Amino acid sequence: MRRLYVVTHPESVHHTSNLVGGWYDTQLTDRGFRQANLIAARLRDLVPDNETPEIHSSDLTRAAQTSQIIAQHLGVEPILLAGLREKSYGLAEGKPQAWLDHRFLAPPPAGDRMHHHEGIDGAETRQDFASRVYQALDAILASPGSQQVIVTHGFVLTFVVSAWIHLPLNSAGYVHMRSSSGGITVLEEDDRFHNRTLVSLNDISHLTGS
Repeated sequence: MRRLYVVTHPESVHHTSNLVGGWYDTQLTDRGFRQANLIAARLRDLVPDNETPEIHSSDLTRAAQTSQIIAQHLGVEPILLAGLREKSYGLAEGKPQAWLDHRFLAPPPAGDRMHHHEGIDGAETRQDFASRVYQALDAILASPGSQQVIVTHGFVLTFVVSAWIHLPLNSAGYVHMRSSSGGITVLEEDDRFHNRTLVSLNDISHLTGS
């Protein structure tokens, strides 16, 4: 049986400063570091003692810092992948969220939502973004590891789950998985039928009181 534990990084400086994230490279806050340790402790409980997990992480600082803390608890080194980065918001990155909100062009309710341009120079389209995440998951699943931790970002979670269940890329124009900072999502594939299950989505119970 293969299990994936998908972690969305905890609180980062861009959250508390109300700045656009994307590829804007901020660190965890003090609270974020505390939350990362709680995430790591929860994963230590979830991963069987007789298994050596793999850790794959976005290379952006806030995710990499989270993966390093998890790695210390699990006794392995993380593998950093640019493919697991958050969606790029181009020119908006690092600017106040209000700057993006004022200029953002929402996708249409029907039609080609995957190639929709949001009106921000340099921003990835949903097609660009989802394709990158699908490819990253393919690379992770090429490893035979039965216990794999993926440390990434909130929007990325949607396409990790979509790729996991083999949702065709051209059908991913509407899908959305709710995520919270520091959430853990568990995905599972059985050895007999090779069915892929969404065991739990965005569990944050380990963060109580953080």
